[in-house]
Amino acid sequence: MIDWEFWIAAGGMTAVVIALMLLALRSGRDAEPAAGYDLQVYRDQLSEVDRDLTRGILGADEAGRLRTEVARRVLDADRALAGSAPVVRAPRAASRAAAVAMVVVGLGALWLYDRIGAPGYPDLPNTERFAEAQRMRDARPSQAEAEAKMPPAPAPNADPNFLDLMTKLRAAVAARPDDLRGEQLLAQNEAKLGNYAAAWKAQAQVIRIEGSTARAEDYVSQAGLMILATNGYVSPDADKPLAMALSLDPKNGTARYYTGLMFAQTGRPDVAFHYWAPLLAAGPETAPWIPPIRAQIDEVAQLAGINYSAPPAPGAAGPTAGDMQAAAQMTPEARQQMIRGMVEQLAARLDGQGGNADDWAKLIRAYGVLGETAKQQAALAKASAAFADAPDDLAKVQAAAAAPAPGLGGDGTAGPTAGDMQAAGQMAPADRQAMIQGMVTKLAEQLQTQGGTPAQWAQLITAYGVLGQTDQARDIWTKAQGVFAGHDADLGLVRAAAEKAGVAG
Repeated sequence: MIDWEFWIAAGGMTAVVIALMLLALRSGRDAEPAAGYDLQVYRDQLSEVDRDLTRGILGADEAGRLRTEVARRVLDADRALAGSAPVVRAPRAASRAAAVAMVVVGLGALWLYDRIGAPGYPDLPNTERFAEAQRMRDARPSQAEAEAKMPPAPAPNADPNFLDLMTKLRAAVAARPDDLRGEQLLAQNEAKLGNYAAAWKAQAQVIRIEGSTARAEDYVSQAGLMILATNGYVSPDADKPLAMALSLDPKNGTARYYTGLMFAQTGRPDVAFHYWAPLLAAGPETAPWIPPIRAQIDEVAQLAGINYSAPPAPGAAGPTAGDMQAAAQMTPEARQQMIRGMVEQLAARLDGQGGNADDWAKLIRAYGVLGETAKQQAALAKASAAFADAPDDLAKVQAAAAAPAPGLGGDGTAGPTAGDMQAAGQMAPADRQAMIQGMVTKLAEQLQTQGGTPAQWAQLITAYGVLGQTDQARDIWTKAQGVFAGHDADLGLVRAAAEKAGVAG
């Protein structure tokens, strides 16, 4: 919806400024020295004295005295004019060029604001931004709402005997709700099957039974399972076990990572950075939270306005210069095929020979980058089963699954990272536009076929707005109103993006 009041006011002020500048330019062309103006006045006075003498208004003596006085002033003005610097006037063509430039600058400012500005959007000082971020946190979907929006989990690929044992374990725990060991086994094995919603509920029962003896690790385990159940989204319900973990162990790395992730998802990248930067600096490099922090902290710092570059990973393996040169010469399809081949080789090795937690975490993150959610969940289930008795390794693979892949937002939405934007800046305009359009199209297809969170719908509207595709943004806003009808908090988040894109009216 066009904000006519804004454009009328802005256009009017621009016109007034241009008119005043043109008037000043014209006045400058007509300017002459003050002495020259005085000389003309005195000559007019001499003519007036002669007319008054002719009409008999002045006598001869009085007229002579006035002529003498005016003549003296004429001589003074003439001497002043002779001693002044000559007036240099700009060529008429230059004046016309300056006038055209003024008009172009004024109209250009209006056009530029129409392209990159937000007409009618109020100023957002930090206090208001922080307040809006707080409102966003308060209005987040609950754990149950977020889980309800998740796509169906793939069928567990497990031994039938194991599935039969799980059925018996669930029945036994239901019959003995205060059996601590039973709840612990249920939480571990539900996680092995990828049933994270059931796993975190069993872990909550573990904490209930333990009471005051529950450890920070118990609360972190519950929060991690809740976040896995929502594909990396930190719900307000997950905040509670995280807060309990930090109250028991303020230096708990996993709890600090997940807390930073929550702030990154709710408009406070500055707070997320202050949680993550000390963790990355302190290490150790084998800690489960280090890889996901490395994948996101540069982008978080950029969003927070902090000049920061993550320290390089010690001994980090990477492609050689020859590898990079060879990849750069490939077509996009060949390059993508090469990457998939490397991932499949890693998957085959882990299936056949097994591997450490770092290898499994690498595979899980790679599937996330490729957008192969089903394979990622299957790899996570295998890794969870392999490291069920190794809490540190289990946390590492779980963190790899919970962390957004590079190029994904905090809730799993497709979007360019700082690295993507830097790479895009080096592309030809057509290639850059195609890359951005492809990412937006992929997100649109995901929402159309699988649905998504309010943040994903908001991101798509924002992306269309940036691309100038107002009709598409308005269409997505219309669909979002139907999807989130009756859910005011969710719809409020999407509406904020629609208002910024100018399509909410």
